Amino acid sequence: MANEIMNRFAMDPFFDRLARRFFSPTEWENDTISNGDLKTDIKETDKDYMLKVDVPGIDKKNIHLAYNHGDLEINVDQAQASEKKDEQGRVIASERTHGVMSRTYELPGVDRDHISAKIDNGVLNIALPKSAESTENGNQIEIQ
Repeated sequence: MANEIMNRFAMDPFFDRLARRFFSPTEWENDTISNGDLKTDIKETDKDYMLKVDVPGIDKKNIHLAYNHGDLEINVDQAQASEKKDEQGRVIASERTHGVMSRTYELPGVDRDHISAKIDNGVLNIALPKSAESTENGNQIEIQ
C-alpha cells in the first residue's frame, strides 16, 4: 500500500536533490525556503488519508490548500528579511529571500466537504476522509 501511494507522486528524492546540488552547489542556498522540500508522511486507512507535512517557521496565512479532481495541492509562499548592524547601528548587511514551494498529491475518492487541516508545532496535519462519491467544488481548504 505504501509503495502504491508513493508511486503516485512520481518523485525520486535522491535524484531530485542530486540535480539541485549540481546546479546550485552553494552552501547558503541550503537555508532558503526555495530549496526546501515539503517533507510529507502519508498514512492511508480504509476510512481516510492522513498527511503530516513539515512546515517549520511558516505562518498558516502563507499556506494554501486546495482539493480538485482527486488531487490535493499545497502551495507555500514565504518571504523573509534580515538585517545586520555594526556597533554604531549602521546596516552592514541586509538580505531578503522569497521562496515558493508546491506539491500535489493524488488522493482519489475524498469527501471534499469534510477535509480538515491544522498546524501544530511546525507540522501541518491534514485529514482527508474517503467517500464513495466525492462532491468537488474546488474551494480552498481553511487551516485551523
